Amino acid sequence: MRVLNRYYRITRFYEFMRSLAIKTGLVLGVLVTAYLLLNYFIPDAEIAFNTLATKLSPLFIFSLFFTSEFFLGLIPPEFFIVWTSKTMSPWFHVFLLGTLSYFVGLLTYYLGRKLFKITAVKKYLETKVSKHIKNLKRWGGVFIFIGAMLPIPYSMVSLTSGLINYKMKHYMVWSLFRYVRFFLYAIVVFRIM
Repeated sequence: MRVLNRYYRITRFYEFMRSLAIKTGLVLGVLVTAYLLLNYFIPDAEIAFNTLATKLSPLFIFSLFFTSEFFLGLIPPEFFIVWTSKTMSPWFHVFLLGTLSYFVGLLTYYLGRKLFKITAVKKYLETKVSKHIKNLKRWGGVFIFIGAMLPIPYSMVSLTSGLINYKMKHYMVWSLFRYVRFFLYAIVVFRIM
């Protein structure tokens, strides 16, 4: 444990984690505040979600989710999880959201691998951010786990994993935590709604 602690201090892993924890806390704070404000100022928010669940087709919702996940999570996945709570088979829809998110991650990972093959991108990464790449390769699993579980743009984590040429099989295993995230968040959301 002492050696591992020293290694993490030398590689500045603790600083990275502290910075990430602060950013994640801020994002969670914004989401909770938005939810509370929505409930306070629009008391019929639940009616609005019920209307969305009945009026919009699941294909449209899943297409919107796919697009949002690909473009850095423009709409937080929690809103889609709330939508699933109003459907006839919420757990199945949560599973579909997790599956779509997982495949968007694979797609952006692949995109990152392709971008790395562009000479200008490769040269930039190897000269300007080589220290960060080294650290990300060291902590890759933790980085992907954090991206999969916390409310940060998962496609950015996936793209970065592809850019640093992180081993795909390891990426795919760590990315399975995306399912865990969706189901844990669904448990919370279903109890609130």
